[in-house]
Amino acid sequence: MTNATSTTADWDPAAYARHARFVADYGKSLMDWLSPQPGEQILDLGCGDGVLTEDLVATGVNVIGVDASPRQIEAARRRGLRALVVDGHELAFDGEFDAVFSNAALHWMQRPDEVLAGVARALKPGGRFVGEFGGEGNVISIVSAMKNALQRRGINFASVNPWYYPSVDEYRGKLERAGFRVDEIILFPRPTPLPGDITGWLETFAPRFTVGMSPTERTEMFDEIADELRPRLFRDEKWIVDYVRLRFRAVLA
Repeated sequence: MTNATSTTADWDPAAYARHARFVADYGKSLMDWLSPQPGEQILDLGCGDGVLTEDLVATGVNVIGVDASPRQIEAARRRGLRALVVDGHELAFDGEFDAVFSNAALHWMQRPDEVLAGVARALKPGGRFVGEFGGEGNVISIVSAMKNALQRRGINFASVNPWYYPSVDEYRGKLERAGFRVDEIILFPRPTPLPGDITGWLETFAPRFTVGMSPTERTEMFDEIADELRPRLFRDEKWIVDYVRLRFRAVLA
């Protein structure tokens, strides 16, 4: 559920739980697409603090969770889970899993072909890969406001953007080239109410954009972004972010 690359800052599990618990809550419906069977071996790719990993274990499967954030893995281990610090681009498993499951993590992995090659290696023949992550158009209002704020500071958005939001056609092609048969893949809007202010979301999910800034500069930029977003995303006394999700189920051919 969190950044599975080794090139970004570690995550704070307490802040993540406070500002982003909805990520795991929405991910529960993805379990139906996985349809875990007792005794299966499953890899949870980008497991975060292990909330959904726990739900998988409760179905009777054997799960290993991996994430690039040492603090998130520490939090997952405190839940009694098997969890490893692993970069999603560098999966070293070989034919060990019946399925790979990934919720809200793949959009942090900017070299998807490497990720998919590792997933394919990790699966047994006929194994399945089920995931959901940000797709084309995800948080487009935030992206637009972020571009404007960075441009005012002479910073190119693309040079600091940590997100990968592909279209259905793009990701289907990548899955197929990696050796998968795509059984289902959809892109759908999921307007998402936040538990607090938009600045909490920005502090949790967008610190990469402020690398090199002082705390004061960072606060000023996030306040500017919040002001620009308020007319679009704040209604009925709450912030509702324009999430778009890409969900898929594929089988190793």
